[in-house]
Amino acid sequence: MTIQTTRFEKKEISKQHIWYQIYNMPPKQQVSKAQKAAAAMAGGKKSKKKWSKKSHKDRAQHAVILDEEKYERILKEVPTYRFISVSVLVDRLKLGGSLARIALRDLEGQGIIKPISKHSKQQIYTRATASE
Repeated sequence: MTIQTTRFEKKEISKQHIWYQIYNMPPKQQVSKAQKAAAAMAGGKKSKKKWSKKSHKDRAQHAVILDEEKYERILKEVPTYRFISVSVLVDRLKLGGSLARIALRDLEGQGIIKPISKHSKQQIYTRATASE
């Protein structure tokens, strides 16, 4: 059996040598119960582990009901975006995801935006240009 002792040096070692090292280890020292108790008392009491050391991010307060103010803002701002998706509306306008999907369907129906890719999980739109 070959073992690597240093970065560049390899050394041949027999299996008997390995077993000799294993069986000829120094015996463990016996520790009495009194010594164990004294060692436990000597150590300081640890405080309980706190799992939340980081500051927690506050939950987003997104709108779930479409009021007149949000609707006007959607009609004004969304047609100026080049890339329009549910996640863009959620991020920029602070809408809930279901409300953003409904708004996109409504804008597409009005002809304000046009679809690029429609998939059940991700819809991507862009602004409708005047030439179309």
